[in-house]
Amino acid sequence: MGLFDKIRGEFIDIIEWTDSSPNTLVYRFERHNNEIKYGAQLTVREGQSAVFIDEGQLADVFPPGMYSLETENLPILSTLKGWKYGFESPFKAEVYFVNTRQFTDQKWGTKNPVTMRDPEFGPVRVRAFGTYTMRVDDPGVFIREIVGTDSHFTTEEVTDQVRNVLVARFSDAMASSGIPVLDMAASYDELGQKLGDRVRHDMEGYGIELRTLLVENISLPPAVEEALDKRTSMGVLGNLDQYAKYQAAEAIGDIANNPGGGGMAAGGMGAGMGFAMANQIGQAMNQPAGQPQHAGGGAPPPIPQGPQFYAAIGGQQAGPFDEAGLQQQIKSGAVTKETLVWTQGMGEWAKAGDVDAVSKHFGSVPPPLPS
Repeated sequence: MGLFDKIRGEFIDIIEWTDSSPNTLVYRFERHNNEIKYGAQLTVREGQSAVFIDEGQLADVFPPGMYSLETENLPILSTLKGWKYGFESPFKAEVYFVNTRQFTDQKWGTKNPVTMRDPEFGPVRVRAFGTYTMRVDDPGVFIREIVGTDSHFTTEEVTDQVRNVLVARFSDAMASSGIPVLDMAASYDELGQKLGDRVRHDMEGYGIELRTLLVENISLPPAVEEALDKRTSMGVLGNLDQYAKYQAAEAIGDIANNPGGGGMAAGGMGAGMGFAMANQIGQAMNQPAGQPQHAGGGAPPPIPQGPQFYAAIGGQQAGPFDEAGLQQQIKSGAVTKETLVWTQGMGEWAKAGDVDAVSKHFGSVPPPLPS
């Protein structure tokens, strides 16, 4: 072995990168003047790729493994440099290590509400956010399209662009899904899959693959959520008439339990409110559920009734009978035209046949059968 071979053996380069950071995507291996010795040892670990750049042009890409850098292992770089007859001298090239492992728990979300048309509520504005997992799928495309000459490229430098693409495609996924707003909570998986299908082509142009794209929440504006809460409360309460009666009774109980708050004026006011509410609850209790109120407020007046008659039957006062009851007594023979009757407004008892309001019912009763 000559002196040159001995010196060259002692200074053979070892090119490797051990990553300890949680967010580094690309790291440029720094060399003095970018000189690499012929036969240098290149070590690419699992979850990495090594990319060689020659004068700004993408050359060879190495997957995980250990390599001795010779013309046989650098076919593209050898072609670019014109090494047609072998090469054993140091050469210049930039080496970039690309982290190809998965980066989890990446956040995305809408900065502004997205307007969509809901079949039940019409046009509504929704916000959404979630997480995704990404990895560099094509190191060469990623360096050429995204990284450029950046010597230390992190996830923060690309997540903004990924989020912009996700938000832009989210509205399309929502519109094509046809899922009502109230049913979206049960369809997050379906929406995440639709969104992932729509952004896949965009990410391929960056050399990135999105995995496990999740939609974690879709929210409505506060005013719409408040209206939905009220609607839900009405459904929980059920019979609003019974609930109103219960609330009135509770209010009266609260006033009764606090009779002296605020002195005589407060006591008088509380008493007045108590009487007024007692009157209202009395009307509410007497009104059947669901019965409409008349124009003056409160329950409608009772239906006018006909006169009530008393009759002298068997020497005893019987009644009072309304019109239907009196007609029944006439049919049974208990009351005849000679029976004495009386009602309010009459000065004294009179025969039933002489009282117009009673005698009219005798015509509808057939006479007795002849003997």
